[in-house]
Amino acid sequence: MKLEDKVVIITGAGSGIGAATAKLFGTHRAIVVVSDINLENAQKIAKEIKEAGAKASAAKTNVTKFEEVQSLIAYTVKEYGRLDVIVNNAGIGGANQNKTAEHTHEDWHNVIAVNQTGVFYCMQVALKQMTKQGYGNIVNVASLAGLKASGNNLSYSASKFAVVGMTKSAALEYGHKNIRINAVCPGYTNSALLDQLLSVRDGMGEILKKHIPMRRFGEADEIAEGICWLASENSKFITGQTITLDGGTSL
Repeated sequence: MKLEDKVVIITGAGSGIGAATAKLFGTHRAIVVVSDINLENAQKIAKEIKEAGAKASAAKTNVTKFEEVQSLIAYTVKEYGRLDVIVNNAGIGGANQNKTAEHTHEDWHNVIAVNQTGVFYCMQVALKQMTKQGYGNIVNVASLAGLKASGNNLSYSASKFAVVGMTKSAALEYGHKNIRINAVCPGYTNSALLDQLLSVRDGMGEILKKHIPMRRFGEADEIAEGICWLASENSKFITGQTITLDGGTSL
């Protein structure tokens, strides 16, 4: 994949899919800004990337705070001169698994703030910079839950459907500006979010795998491959699309 020397921001890159993606960009010799609300985790991943021979730096960012998003992108442009790619990966699930009538307002506001508003803030600030540059690439991390119904998970599902919609709308608006915007929609992937779901009841893992034709969960590095491909020059005629990486679950 053609990613060498691209300046890339990845939010939520301190663990899970974000960390795997940051490391893969590093493998392809991109310049990686590892952003996470947990600075210690971000620094750890940035250190691993640098030890492997690539350029990286860490930045603490709470994507629900517009000023922090502005600071993240301003830092990147000041440090490296441009912003080629932003991967909007930061995301959370609700603390509870409830049906809609019992869905807590706390879960609703927290999840929407990170997964939906956070992506909007990052897209908005990045698009201003990319428009100024005359090019750019945005990859949003949505979910299978943004393409099909997901019970007992209303705020998460709502936020991920929103990410898919924002991706398509912005891609339509900015395609003529030489800015591509796409999304990946992972299915059940080994991560902290999946661990949270599996803890709901005994045997949940086997129950879920029965709905996956490949009979296994995805791995973070498999999702990272899709993200890096969309961010690369290998997919330069693709915009406004959702790439589903789910082992066939959506079938």
